[in-house]
Amino acid sequence: MSDKIAVYPGSFDPFTNGHLDVVERALGIFDHLIVAVAGNPDKRQPLFSVDERVRLIKDAVQGYDRVEVSSYTGLTVEYARSRGATTLVKGLRAYSDFDAELQQALMNRKLAPDIHTVFLMSSFAHIFVSSSILKDIASYGGNVSDLVPPSVAKALKEKFR
Repeated sequence: MSDKIAVYPGSFDPFTNGHLDVVERALGIFDHLIVAVAGNPDKRQPLFSVDERVRLIKDAVQGYDRVEVSSYTGLTVEYARSRGATTLVKGLRAYSDFDAELQQALMNRKLAPDIHTVFLMSSFAHIFVSSSILKDIASYGGNVSDLVPPSVAKALKEKFR
């Protein structure tokens, strides 16, 4: 029997405790989880470079031996296939997330019928937290340390110094 491998793709700019919650819950389902930072040049300018995001996520998941962190460009389903994954994990906070993620999941299903998408609802404690909101709060000197892993809180403080 082969391992169940999943890819958790995203921009993770920055990685939050909500993202970490999805990682922990996905590990209850899959044998190996790849947190994959999308290096999409078409998206708006990120706060953290791809390398910085990979480093911050690796720090946040260092105690999880079944989690790998990497980056990729191109189609997510092609990356998943290249890594032997059969499932994409996506976290949802609200209905507005579902609408966009559903469209993406349906297109991924058309492109790669062998790759499935699993949605994990955010824990209630993280439902209101988004990377955009965190960056906004941090840019004004607000404290976000209870919403992100310690290394991310430190990196945000340094970025907005």
